[in-house]
Amino acid sequence: MTTERDHRHVNKETQPPSPRERLYRRERRSVPAARAFAREALDAWGMRERADDVVLCVSELATNALVHGVPPGRGFLLRLLPYGDGVRVEVHDSGDGVPAVPRTDVREPGEGGRGLLLVSELADKWGVAERNPGKTVWCELGGAYFPPHRRAPVT
Repeated sequence: MTTERDHRHVNKETQPPSPRERLYRRERRSVPAARAFAREALDAWGMRERADDVVLCVSELATNALVHGVPPGRGFLLRLLPYGDGVRVEVHDSGDGVPAVPRTDVREPGEGGRGLLLVSELADKWGVAERNPGKTVWCELGGAYFPPHRRAPVT
């Protein structure tokens, strides 16, 4: 089960898109649900240019929260905050500990251990803010916004 707050704005011409957030339980199905929620928000905002990058960052941050940050019986909060031509992704969890800075020399086989490395490569910037309880892991990706009435530049 998820809880959502959709902060819609009144006038799309004069107001920037409003942030969206959703609370997810500590369940495996929360990660695909978070990806779908992010894609829906980006589509509604007209942020199509880097949508795949944003959705991948959401997936990695949500997965890290579930695997490393969310204590049993708790959940995590995903917030999407549009700014200028980009979007800030925040994942809040109440777990202890702060993620380690990703190593770029990881060459071991397997699927794990590369989430924050991917985020650091895709995002313009990322970081961790300690909270009580827990932390917020965030990233920002610019250049995501192409309004529906404008064309992408020709390359």
